[in-house]
Amino acid sequence: MSETIRVLITDDHFIVRQGLRLILKTAADIELVGEATNGEEAIQLTAAHQPHVVLMDLRMPVMDGLTAIEQLGQLHPKIAVIILTTYNEDEMMLRGLQLGARGYLLKDTERETLLNTIRAAARGESLFKPDILQRALSVQATATPPTKLTSSSSADELTPRELEVLQAAATGERNKEIAFRLGISARTVKAHLTSVYNKLGVDSRAAAIAIAAQRGWL
Repeated sequence: MSETIRVLITDDHFIVRQGLRLILKTAADIELVGEATNGEEAIQLTAAHQPHVVLMDLRMPVMDGLTAIEQLGQLHPKIAVIILTTYNEDEMMLRGLQLGARGYLLKDTERETLLNTIRAAARGESLFKPDILQRALSVQATATPPTKLTSSSSADELTPRELEVLQAAATGERNKEIAFRLGISARTVKAHLTSVYNKLGVDSRAAAIAIAAQRGWL
């Protein structure tokens, strides 16, 4: 997108907000429009400032991040939410993705990863760090035994190719990378993912991966 990306930070720890603020100030194409200390404030500030991207902590007083993500999805579905997570919030992160978050970041992530993830979210895309996602999927697999993908485990069964594309997406591969490895076009990859979204009743790669992980498909 050509316009400046408007970002809202939501975290109850001052030092986290300060660190993010300093990083965002170094990017000419990103503008910090507000800082919230809990989910309730995030909803209020989102309505007031209409950011393109909201960085959302999960554990906060008054209103937690999951509740805020769900409400923002209902009130402002076009605004991208990126989860701010730590190493002990894997299950919450997956739940947040299923509720509509566009992606996730560790709070100690490096500058370029933070900025690139924000830019991707503002464009309507999702960027995943494979190591974080694989760890989260491992936790989910331990909690939920894998189930065979059949019509009994899903209202609409995914085709083998759709499942293959979804599993590749879950490792962090982008459409062009998936296309190259599978020997198909990027347009075909996009079509498969769109079909997956329709069958699972979601509108993003993040939500599809979260649901697939919770059902033991990955």
